[in-house]
Amino acid sequence: MSVIQKIRDKYAITIVVVICLAIVSFLLQDAFFGRGSLSQGSNTVGKVNGQELDRSEYDQRIKNEEENLRQQSPGGLNDQTRQYAQELAWNRFLNEQIMTAQFEKLGVEVTEAEKVDQFFGKHPNPIVVQYFTNPQTGQFDPALVKQAYSNVSQDKTGRMREMVRQLEDAVAKTQQQQKYQNLIKQGVYYPKWLADQQQKDNAQTATVSYVNVPYASIADSTIQVTDAELNKFIQDHKELFKVEESRKVEYLSFDALPSAADTAAAMKLMVELKAEMDTTKDIAGFINRNSEMKFFDGYVPKSSSMVPHKDSVVDLPIGAIFGPYYDGNTVAFAKMLDRKTMPDTAKIRFVLVSTQQGLADSIAKRRIDSVETAVKGGADFATMVAMYSDDESSKANGGEYELTPTTNFPVKEVKDFAFDGSKGQSKVMKTPYGYFLVQVMEQKNFGPAVKVAYLAKTVDASKETDGKAYAEANEFAGKNNSQVAFDKTIQKDGLNKRIADNIRPMDFVIPGIGQARELVRWAYEAKKGDVSTVFSFENKYVVAVLTSIRKEGLAPLEDVKPQVTAEVKKNKKAAQIIAKLQTPASLDAAAKTTSQPVLHAEGVTFATPFIASMGFEPRVAGAAFNKAWGTAKVSAPIEGNGGVFVIKVDAYQPAAQPAQDLATMQAAYEQGIKSMLDNQLFEVLKKKSKVEDNRFKFF
Repeated sequence: MSVIQKIRDKYAITIVVVICLAIVSFLLQDAFFGRGSLSQGSNTVGKVNGQELDRSEYDQRIKNEEENLRQQSPGGLNDQTRQYAQELAWNRFLNEQIMTAQFEKLGVEVTEAEKVDQFFGKHPNPIVVQYFTNPQTGQFDPALVKQAYSNVSQDKTGRMREMVRQLEDAVAKTQQQQKYQNLIKQGVYYPKWLADQQQKDNAQTATVSYVNVPYASIADSTIQVTDAELNKFIQDHKELFKVEESRKVEYLSFDALPSAADTAAAMKLMVELKAEMDTTKDIAGFINRNSEMKFFDGYVPKSSSMVPHKDSVVDLPIGAIFGPYYDGNTVAFAKMLDRKTMPDTAKIRFVLVSTQQGLADSIAKRRIDSVETAVKGGADFATMVAMYSDDESSKANGGEYELTPTTNFPVKEVKDFAFDGSKGQSKVMKTPYGYFLVQVMEQKNFGPAVKVAYLAKTVDASKETDGKAYAEANEFAGKNNSQVAFDKTIQKDGLNKRIADNIRPMDFVIPGIGQARELVRWAYEAKKGDVSTVFSFENKYVVAVLTSIRKEGLAPLEDVKPQVTAEVKKNKKAAQIIAKLQTPASLDAAAKTTSQPVLHAEGVTFATPFIASMGFEPRVAGAAFNKAWGTAKVSAPIEGNGGVFVIKVDAYQPAAQPAQDLATMQAAYEQGIKSMLDNQLFEVLKKKSKVEDNRFKFF
């Protein structure tokens, strides 16, 4: 105890200081390197002109886009669709920030009077026309607009008011955008003097004699270039070498493909299941329990069947089984269950009163019955949809859907009625979603259809086969942890190295691999020359090396060296040829100096840079109409695309086509530029904006 007391007396202050330093060190370490670090704590996924997009807001935007896409694709979302939703959300944010700034800068507004005119004026907005087109006539019906507004005050649920508000906002935004585009388009002008000059330039053609000294006449091996010359060429032609940020990786893929033993095991299992398939009474349950292709309780028109061995399958007798057959890496049996005659397309419309949001069943039933009574009494179906239907995705088109037997429509009862009912028939039906009033509008192309059950299994690699592929990949990654070792082993063992170039920060798919977001993220976190650990993707394991990091701006020389070298060598060859030619007194002198023949070209025009006997040579086409030379003089040497040319115009002839009216030329040019603006204006504004995309750090 005395020893402990001495320590307390002598070192108490020192111990307190050490403890405090340790606590501070721990806190600083957490702040700068931990998950909640100050340096990594930013939740900003991007900025546009200083306006930040927070992660939570971006996530909500993505959810909204996914919900819109889900309504358009009842079958659900896949990885590609989710990626598309992310891009939609990001691009809408860009559009909002960039265009709002433009509108405010120029004072572009939409007044209340303009909004009213967009709905009730002589030229209603296209969105209004789309929403209020009479399904019976296919024409815009102003009476439906008035009826919708008059019903707002009577709608106690508030749904109609909210729908009208959203519609007004959408119309106002499109009108604001249109105003802005019109302002820009008013600045497009093609001067009369320029049209007159163009008309004169196109008024004649030239017949030309020439000497061409091809660049290929000088061997590449005789031309030496330095990196300094190549870099100077890039700097002098910056527009040709602008690149966006990207990465380049080289990789090896160790495929875990099924072995012969794996295939034999899968086939044995399928033969056993086929025996049960042949005798079972519950075919739907059997298929859903045992098959990777779930049971489709419906009919497929014979004409639209897309299965392998189609003729053998669709012509089976009822109860017969065809197979086994292969469909890619899947083995399958097909059993014919039934056949009948039915349409291949049906068009319906419906009103849905949903019970999924807590509405009592009895109230929902009374509401749908009231809607049915109103429709039978002559009420407009589209108006009933707008006022009472809970299916938001179909309100814009009067509740209409066009279905095929294979459409993945979520309500089986409605889909069955679309094909089993008759044209013009209406029916109220109860479903798990609520009550529907469905009307069959049209049925087309009646023909034979079949109901088939498919027992299908993918032939997968066994654990042993998969483990072997992983072991090979892991061994390679462990022994080759540098780019030098990576390349050396590949060359020594004759392995099949693959290349993935121009990988962008938000790419999800890499050609040859498929969904590979993990690899993309690694490429943006790694250093050049780093070798990855083993990535696991579908049916394969991948080991990659990062071979190039491209920043936004000019392409590095190593990425474009072959292209730049060819251009610089071409320029040096041109200089040699021009120095040899000097200023030739005649074509014969040029031909003698270069040992090249005198050739001829007809129909050369100023407006067309392609010359039949030369190829794409715009400088030659322009030189043919140089007034300083005319028909009296031989041109100076012209540095062309394929060689150096010396030309002499033999004669000018009037153009075969008559001169175009100046006003027509002006109008055509201006219209062409205005049409381009519709597609390119926003891209130009985006390039001129300061956009910072950090999404790759989060996704």
